[in-house]
Amino acid sequence: MLRTLSRRRFADLTEQEILGLAISAEEDDAQIYRMYADRLRADYPGSARVFDGMAAEEDGHRRKLIALHEARFGPTIPLIRREHVSGFYARRPVWLIENLGLERIRDEAERMEAEAGAFYAKAAARVADSRTRALLGDLAAAEAGHSALADTLIAEHVDDTTRDAEEREAHRRFVLTWVQPGLAGLMDGSVSTLAPIFAAAFATGDTWQTFLVGLAASVGAGISMGFTEAASDDGQISGRGSPFKRGLASGMMTAVGGLGHALPYLIPDFWTATTVAGIVVFIELWAIAWIQNRFMDTPFLRAAMQVVLGGGLVLAAGVLIGSG
Repeated sequence: MLRTLSRRRFADLTEQEILGLAISAEEDDAQIYRMYADRLRADYPGSARVFDGMAAEEDGHRRKLIALHEARFGPTIPLIRREHVSGFYARRPVWLIENLGLERIRDEAERMEAEAGAFYAKAAARVADSRTRALLGDLAAAEAGHSALADTLIAEHVDDTTRDAEEREAHRRFVLTWVQPGLAGLMDGSVSTLAPIFAAAFATGDTWQTFLVGLAASVGAGISMGFTEAASDDGQISGRGSPFKRGLASGMMTAVGGLGHALPYLIPDFWTATTVAGIVVFIELWAIAWIQNRFMDTPFLRAAMQVVLGGGLVLAAGVLIGSG
């Protein structure tokens, strides 16, 4: 609350402060585009050159704004940034965007341009000086037209061969960072918890106790798999991406896989709960087979045989142990 009250309202800014805010915003955006370019350069050199071009465009905007400020107010530019203005659009922290994939980076850039264009249009309506109004209006139009600039830069730096190669690399990264760890977690959570959950169910006949066993097994397995995946490979040599992302995908999907057939035991009737849990297990195993076929290029029938057979054996073991 105190932080919000300490900010200036946009409506209260002077024309000099509006120019200062625009200059600092252009500096920030140029730096973000350069960071994107550096982030992409090793794997997506064509797209990196596109962001280099967009950073150069933002530098041109900044120079025009500085020249106008010097002509009207002198060389001393007021230090005012986005975070100093209440309700002003903000940029995401570096640690939230540095590991974005190629498509997410492109989407983020489009959002940045739309927000900048809206700011310049609003700023142009707030100033009285004709030169300032004209420049801000031109910059609003330029930001709105940056999608055309991006298309021009893409046509210049990203030909069909480069685009195909970048899309293949982006898909590979997505599979290695999210799909593979998530699939491993889903398989572990779905299959490894079958025996303890169904053994508890048939040993006790108590749905609540079975749910508690399933909850503990699922959460414990999720935590274990998440930390194991994150600690096993930092991604620097293997190229498998952020260990945090991989650990998150593996841990969450492990827990989900186990909870899928633990939650039905919240149903008080034993046989109803067990029947629903069995249906969920069937869906989980076929979902695993589909993911393997869709993303890992495993023939569907082979994946189905492996997963369903393995899961069926574990399920049978749990039922037999619990019944005995």
